[in-house]
Amino acid sequence: MDVVLPCLDEAAALPGVLASLPPGYRAIVVDNGSRDGSPGVAAAHGAKVVDEPRRGYGAAVHTGLESTTADIVCFADADGSLDLAELPRLVAAVMDGADLAVGRRVPVSRAAWPWHARAGNAVLSLLLRSRGLPVRDIAPLRAVRRRELLALGVADRAFGYPLELLVKAQRAGWAVQEFDVAYRERAQGTKSKVSGSVRGTLRAVRDFGRVLAR
Repeated sequence: MDVVLPCLDEAAALPGVLASLPPGYRAIVVDNGSRDGSPGVAAAHGAKVVDEPRRGYGAAVHTGLESTTADIVCFADADGSLDLAELPRLVAAVMDGADLAVGRRVPVSRAAWPWHARAGNAVLSLLLRSRGLPVRDIAPLRAVRRRELLALGVADRAFGYPLELLVKAQRAGWAVQEFDVAYRERAQGTKSKVSGSVRGTLRAVRDFGRVLAR
């Protein structure tokens, strides 16, 4: 299995993240303009490193997807907040017939998920459920078949990518399964581009709003 890890200044987190990779899973770290040596750290810990100079979460994810070769592809954040050992459960669901398997973050402490990010996620997941998609998170950890994801045509290249993926999956009639996954504090020495500040959260909400307005 291939695991796409979008990366922007995650050097402090990458050793632990890559160490949690299950046997048989290959890490593809997509560097999105890091200045802290992240590409070198990733390569030193056995990851394939791909460069994506266009800033944006969706740009990094899509470039990573295009770099994969496995039938089933996984996606995760590279900040240490998620345990990649959770991925085989999601992959098993796809192998058993789900079109998309996603993780629902369950914070292990209050510090793991700031109130403003948690509130924004709650509103978005409520909107998704109102559209008929039974999820309670916007899928930071996910597994899906490569060919089907490419055919879905997710176009957002910013923070709206995971939301557009879920919206288009619902429209396409995909079977989506959601699993609880532990959500921890980011690795020390890294900062979230979304939940690390109210400004970052507002930027993400702006991108999400654009997706929902389409």
